[in-house]
Amino acid sequence: MVHATKGIVLRTVKYGDTSIITTVYTELFGVQSYIVKGVRQSSKTSVGKASFFQPAAMLDMEVYHNEQKQLQFIKEYQWSYLYEHVLFDVVKNTVATFVIELLQHSLKQPEANPELFYLIEDTLKQLDKGNDTLTGNLPLYFALHLCSELGFRMHGNYSEQTPVLDLQEGMFIAEKPTHPYYMEGVLAETTSQLAAIRFYNDLENILLNRIVRRELLQAYQTYLSLHIHDFGEMRSLAILQEILS
Repeated sequence: MVHATKGIVLRTVKYGDTSIITTVYTELFGVQSYIVKGVRQSSKTSVGKASFFQPAAMLDMEVYHNEQKQLQFIKEYQWSYLYEHVLFDVVKNTVATFVIELLQHSLKQPEANPELFYLIEDTLKQLDKGNDTLTGNLPLYFALHLCSELGFRMHGNYSEQTPVLDLQEGMFIAEKPTHPYYMEGVLAETTSQLAAIRFYNDLENILLNRIVRRELLQAYQTYLSLHIHDFGEMRSLAILQEILS
């Protein structure tokens, strides 16, 4: 049966001489892998088609879906959103790469989650349009809200009574835990502020220096690795930490 669905490309590998296998996070079916035939041919009808399947590309697709098969087929595809800046701006492209790699490490099951799909879609669109401050804060915002969508939202808020964020338990607490996985001070307070944001434009009002961003990104990777089995190390994290001002 043919279904119409939006999709966000997570990774693409070569298949045979002229085809590809692309892994896409779809609105209807979650993570799916598709064979796309002939897009690497040099013919007039195939030139440029491989660009549709670069990571972070957002597509409108018609797909064949069979739950008994691991590899599906795409019947038709076109852009659902065409980036103006993400593919050409070094900082924005690095943030997009981080978002996609974060999803690659986090999404272990194929189940659909429309709210997560809309979070990814909105985040990438805001990245494309946002100013420098929004761009710098967006990886932090996305990591925190990804945790919420995956079922391990951080509980509580930063306050005088609860100034410590326990990363192992995922909650703000009164005193430092006995294990090393926690944040306090400006890191805990900023995390509380970021977690409370509901509108992307509010990210423009949170001014952070390079050191704080670097430490928060590292802490959020730690949090994800504590709650997702076999999360692994992210290659794009060090690049993002270095490139963000």
